[in-house]
Amino acid sequence: MQGPQPATAPGMPYGSPQQVPGTYQGAGNYGFQAQPMGVPGGFVVPPVQNQPTMDRAFWMPIPPSIPNCPPGLEYLTQIDQVLIHQHLELLEIVTGLEVNNKYELKNALGQRVYFAAEDTDCLTRNCCGPSRPFTIRITDNLGHEVITLQRPLRCSMCCCPCCLQELEVQAPPGKTIGYVVQNWHVCLPKFTIQDEKRMDILKITGPCVVCRCCEDVNFEVKSVDETCTVGKISKQWTGLVQEMFTDTDNFGISFPMDLDVKMKAVMIGACFLIDFMFFEHYN
Repeated sequence: MQGPQPATAPGMPYGSPQQVPGTYQGAGNYGFQAQPMGVPGGFVVPPVQNQPTMDRAFWMPIPPSIPNCPPGLEYLTQIDQVLIHQHLELLEIVTGLEVNNKYELKNALGQRVYFAAEDTDCLTRNCCGPSRPFTIRITDNLGHEVITLQRPLRCSMCCCPCCLQELEVQAPPGKTIGYVVQNWHVCLPKFTIQDEKRMDILKITGPCVVCRCCEDVNFEVKSVDETCTVGKISKQWTGLVQEMFTDTDNFGISFPMDLDVKMKAVMIGACFLIDFMFFEHYN
């Protein structure tokens, strides 16, 4: 007598087949590459992937590998929104000393997609403050470092257009996939997202006043000619007490579903650069 059959037979693909999205046309052909949403062929999800970790966080299910996609960025093919929550550091509140920042990156369902941790020495953090150079290492749910963000030391004065802020994005670590470059403007925060060849892909424009009470602060992501808006980076209001007495920030990032995963990763890097440049100052 045979026992009960498993709910999913071996060799069957994980999840239902999904349609491959078309190429995004809103901003022209600026590196928007359609990514397949699923690959048939016996993908088996590890049994611990969607179980809560010790901090009761649920991870997003591991997607199948995709050809020509940097390892670890397959998660980004299935989402059009990322929520970034910075951890509250009690040691920093009590002592006033700046500690390495830690972040959770989640999808719209609240599942953790990545974990990010700053890797900067104590002297640099506390002497340079928010203007400090940093390395942020982003890991997946297996603990593998999949994205590395590197910010060199640059002048933080807007009146000095010759040495503006820049961030390099690597995926996997050691292989550059894009840059976030600050553009000088007399009153608006502006950035350009570039690919690994330094070609302009997207533009980011923020408000003239980035310090607002009781409301979100939005940075619009636009096509390279700035004729249409394709996404948004939002600094979310977290409450009066948290905003005044901590430097813990929450962000939301939205982008087209079929935007090239490399440019999605660079947009995540742009969010971290914006956080350090504008919102660490006011806390």
